[in-house]
Amino acid sequence: MFEKIKADIEYIMENDPAARSKTEVFLLYPSIHARIGHSISHFLYRHKRFFLARLVSQISRFLTGIEIHPGAKLGGGILIDHGMGVVIGETAEVGSRVTIYHGTTLGGTGKEKGKRHPTVGDNVIIGAGAKVLGPINIGSNSKIGSNAVVLKDVPNGATVVGIPGKVVKVR
Repeated sequence: MFEKIKADIEYIMENDPAARSKTEVFLLYPSIHARIGHSISHFLYRHKRFFLARLVSQISRFLTGIEIHPGAKLGGGILIDHGMGVVIGETAEVGSRVTIYHGTTLGGTGKEKGKRHPTVGDNVIIGAGAKVLGPINIGSNSKIGSNAVVLKDVPNGATVVGIPGKVVKVR
């Protein structure tokens, strides 16, 4: 848990010009508070304490405006910038060194069982208001434009914009 929080703080210090100190980030950034809440709820979820996991998750959501399901798997070095309205679903997997802006949803598209949320690679930026839906893969080093609606796999190094999301550039 502590390694990922430390990685988050380091990543935030590198990528958020408003971050003045590690103490400020730890004490005042909702991204870190949501991450701590998720670490606790994910531990409870893995140990089949589902009610307690959801309770911690909902308290964290109330306090931060960021909803991360206890079942979601998150890597290290995540910045949820201006996080209000971010939703990360139960079977979502988020890699390392990922920036997620406010209003983003990593969600499902129906009531099917099993894997139903996105898998996001490393070094990805997801713009404000983006909706990334379904059991799709977002390749490493990709960028998802603000308000894009992504319903299909995104290759590594791609930039996706629009509704529905279309690849406009591949590095």
